[in-house]
This record gives sequence, C-alpha cells and structure tokens, in this order.
Amino acid sequence: MPKTSLPPATLDGLPDPALAEVASFFQALAEPNRLRLLNLLRGGEQRVGDLAELSGMTTTNVSRHLSLLQQRGLVLREGRGTSVYYRIADVGIYELCDLVCGSLARQSESQARARLALFRT
Repeated sequence: MPKTSLPPATLDGLPDPALAEVASFFQALAEPNRLRLLNLLRGGEQRVGDLAELSGMTTTNVSRHLSLLQQRGLVLREGRGTSVYYRIADVGIYELCDLVCGSLARQSESQARARLALFRT
C-alpha cells in the first residue's frame, strides 16, 4: 500500500472541533508551572519526585500538572517499578515555546525603544 503524505497542518480553515482541540492544547501551556515542568524535561526524562524537587512544587502538584500535559499529548508517562517517569512527547513543543519567547522579547524591545523615544522628545 503506498504511503500518503499528510499536508502540513495549519490553523487556516480548521473546523470548529479542531479549533477547540488547538485551544485546549494552548490552554495546557497557559500555566507557568506546566511550562516550568516542560522546561525541566528538556534534558530528558525525569521522575515525578525529581521534578518536584527541581521545581519547588509538591509531588501531588507536579503529578496533577503532568497528568494534564499527558492528556493533551505533550508528555509521555512510563511506570518503572515504583517510579513514574515523564518525557516530552514531541520536541517540537520547544520550537513553539522558543518562537513565543522570541516574539515576546522583540515586543519588549520595541516597547522599551518607544519609551526611550518619549523621554528624548
């Protein structure tokens, strides 16, 4: 059977149910502690207890956030013995986050230049 290649997914023209999925995905990223956990997973998989220690959150809180991230497909969970490990499901999430960070940095720079211009006049 021949392989079919999927066209690149874009926001343009998505039906309402798909838009709701996209919104749900971004909603998962709209919490600083979840972003902190994703960033801690950049270096590779981690145990819940280690993530709690590194983040300064309780194990219960970390587990709750990771559960939501798993539901949204951002992290993968693997139990090994008595430990549960989490890892990033798709490293493309870092490209997205870095793109947003770059955009925010440019906006901040632009606003700072505008403030300086006001004081110079």
